[in-house]
Amino acid sequence: MIAVQGYIGNKELLKLRKAAFLCSRKISASAVLKCYDWAIEQRENGNCVISGFHSKIEKDVFHYLAKGSQPIILALPRGLKKRWEPELKSLLDTDRFLIITPFDNSVTRITEETSKVRNELMIELADEVVVGYKSAKSKLNQILSKVDSGKEIIYITE
Repeated sequence: MIAVQGYIGNKELLKLRKAAFLCSRKISASAVLKCYDWAIEQRENGNCVISGFHSKIEKDVFHYLAKGSQPIILALPRGLKKRWEPELKSLLDTDRFLIITPFDNSVTRITEETSKVRNELMIELADEVVVGYKSAKSKLNQILSKVDSGKEIIYITE
C-alpha cells in the first residue's frame, strides 16, 4: 500500500468515486480524439478524475477537465513544489482540485521509478482505471499487469 505523503487542496476529494486516467506517451491520432471525447464526457458528467497529467495527451485531458466544474486530482511523481503554474494556482483556489504525492519534498526529480510509484498510487486510490492507449512495449503494460483483479480497467482504445 502506497501512502499519500503530501497534498495541497481539497483532501475530501479522495473520498469520491474516482477514475484514474493513464496513457502511453506514444499514441495514435485516432486514439487522441477518443481520449478527448472521454475527457469531455467526464467533465459533463461531473466525474472525478485522478491522473499525473504528465504526458502530452494527459495534459490535453487536463485542459478539457479544467474547463469544467468536476473534481480533479493531480498526482505528482515527486514531492510538492514551492511554486505552481497559474492554471493550477487558480484551480487550487476552488474546492474541486487536489494535488497529491507519494513522496516527501526532498524528492525533486522525476524519474522512471518515481513515475511508476505515482501511477501505482493513482491505481490504488481509483475505483476504476481508464487507459487512453497503451503501446505494446510501454511501462504502462507492466503496471497494468499488477492491477488488483477486482478493479475495473477500461480501455478507450486498444
